[in-house]
Amino acid sequence: MARQFIQQSETTRWIRNRFCIQWRQMAGTTSEPGSAGEVGVASSSTSPSPEAAPPILVRPGALGVWLRDLMISLAISAFIIIFLYQPVKVEGTSMMPSLEDQERIFVNKFVYRLEPIERGDIVVFRYPHDLSKSYIKRVIGTAGDHIRIDSGQVYVNGEPLDEEYVPAEYADSRSYPDTVVPPDSYFVLGDHRSMSQDSREFGPVKQSLIYGKAVFSYWPMDKLGRVR
Repeated sequence: MARQFIQQSETTRWIRNRFCIQWRQMAGTTSEPGSAGEVGVASSSTSPSPEAAPPILVRPGALGVWLRDLMISLAISAFIIIFLYQPVKVEGTSMMPSLEDQERIFVNKFVYRLEPIERGDIVVFRYPHDLSKSYIKRVIGTAGDHIRIDSGQVYVNGEPLDEEYVPAEYADSRSYPDTVVPPDSYFVLGDHRSMSQDSREFGPVKQSLIYGKAVFSYWPMDKLGRVR
């Protein structure tokens, strides 16, 4: 009986030890950190922990960069206004219906450095009798042209000028004797012929007094678009 008990005890210890080894191996594959089995199991059944969001760093020079960009933007805006485009407000009704009183437009101040002034252009110029004032009118005749107005009908070099921009209600019946536009000068008229003070009163305008071309209307919104 003693031998049988010893054999049973040894058998029992062997089974217990065998079970413990297997249990440790199984436990190692699921819970023990650093075990070889953890890598395989983690890759298939354990989701990776989310990465922490990187901290937001505020650079000490950010304000300086913002001020630099602001100064550059202001400089570019100033350059555009001084040398290229200038916003102006139309005052008066002499250019109706093309341009209305209080209408806002952009004037291109650089275009005539690249191309000549042409008949039909709407130009802004210094009033010949008071250089502190600016007028806006339409070019009718260029240097060398013969201009004559007969009861409201304009003739250029003996040919009647077709003026779609002057509706019948804005025309007048005034006449003007034949004249030749001097060199470097332009004969200008307002589209609202019965309400315009123009070359019929102060004569042709010298090119040196013309400083821009009306190109774009931006206010009111229903007039938004290219000036024609």
